This record gives sequence, C-alpha cells and structure tokens, in this order.
Amino acid sequence: VQLVESGGGLVQPGGSLRLSCAVSGRTITYYALAWVRQVPGKERLFVSAMNWNARATYYADSVRGRFTISRDLAQNTVYLQMDNLSPDDTATYYCALVSQRYSNFETTAHSYDFWGQGTQVTVSS
Repeated sequence: VQLVESGGGLVQPGGSLRLSCAVSGRTITYYALAWVRQVPGKERLFVSAMNWNARATYYADSVRGRFTISRDLAQNTVYLQMDNLSPDDTATYYCALVSQRYSNFETTAHSYDFWGQGTQVTVSS
C-alpha cells in the first residue's frame, strides 16, 4: 500500500491550497483516512479525518470551517481543501490510512498503518 501526497507549496496568508493523497495497493472505499500535520519540535496534529463510508468527519478546532476533507473513489484519492490559510498552518502534511475495514476515524497515530511521505505547506507573505 502506497500513499503519495501532493499539492503543497508556498501560499500567501488568506490563500488556498488543495492537497491530494493518491492511494495505490488498496481501494479506499472501506477504510478510514486522516490528514495529519507536523511542525518540527511540535506535537503532531490530526487536522482532519473521515470514517470508512465518509459519513462522519473530524476537524481539529484550529481548522474547522476552513479545511474540508473529501475523497474520490474513482481516483482512489483523498483531498484536503484548505482555505483562508494562515502562517500557523505551515507544516508538513501527511495522509494516513487504517488497515481495518469499516473503521471509524481515529485521531491517534497508532491507529493508522499506512502513511505518505508528506507534502510541505508554507504560508507566508
């Protein structure tokens, strides 16, 4: 199973980015997914997560109302639309996938078995 993130980059405050996470080796149809960000020296933050059937989602307080998680089953890809970005959103963003079918979303790292390599998001003027 391989997860490949893309879509990161440099954006000005107030701008938008859409991150993509292409999954291969397993269909995402039956599995919970999450987006996690990490800043060196700080704790990992679960930004957003989605349960296996996409009927339940989670957002960290700091991004709720600005970020949206979604998926495209035909593309086997998960997205994170990020709007109204601020410098505090600067981080490396990772997507993660559980290995158990029909799972609810989780917000602990040990619940996820597959991780991407990360994509850097920098918000700066």
